[in-house]
Amino acid sequence: MGLLDRFEQQVDKTVNGAFAKAFKSEVQPVELAAAIQHNMDDRAAIVSRGRTVVPNSFVVELSQEDFDRLTVYAEPLQAELAGLARDYAEQQQYSFLGPVTVHFQLDDQLTTGISHVVSEAKAAVSSKSGHVASDSEPRLVAAGGEYPLASGTTRIGRGADADIRIDDSGVSRHHVDIVVGRGVTIRDLGSTNGTYVDGKRITELALRDGATIKVGSTTLTFRSGR
Repeated sequence: MGLLDRFEQQVDKTVNGAFAKAFKSEVQPVELAAAIQHNMDDRAAIVSRGRTVVPNSFVVELSQEDFDRLTVYAEPLQAELAGLARDYAEQQQYSFLGPVTVHFQLDDQLTTGISHVVSEAKAAVSSKSGHVASDSEPRLVAAGGEYPLASGTTRIGRGADADIRIDDSGVSRHHVDIVVGRGVTIRDLGSTNGTYVDGKRITELALRDGATIKVGSTTLTFRSGR
């Protein structure tokens, strides 16, 4: 039995057969599963010998009618789709940069029965401090989390000793420092792939609230907290 067959059986079990009654000519859950698999194949990128990275963040765009029907079962169905993506990646020997997520989104330009998958490879981001950032302090927002910037220097990179660690092959071990003093300054540490702020490569720059920082394939947003 293939992954899609097992997925279809599991979805039916999860929602007690409700899908069989709810979906006829409209989009089918197994079609969404197949679309995610195709998206992973199409966007697979070889980053090193023996390592092929695929997207781990999926947004499934749906028509109004399909969105209304699917969101009744959104939580279990999104979880099943994420599980299928993980199983397919293991089967194909693909790698993820971070946790797999699937979310439904309305696109009122789509017609019933048509869906569209938008995906992104989002790296796992972690903070050595474990401190939860508050709205009143400077912080970085990335991958669904918020990471505080303490007074002094915060080092960002792929290395295990980084204050904020990003598991992204395009990020250097010691990629960039963010210095918090009277203002907040970002300083590239001679990284291989460079540091970009609001689309421009920088060496050193004073950060403004809302600035977007790109290191490797990862985007972070700076919030001043002031």
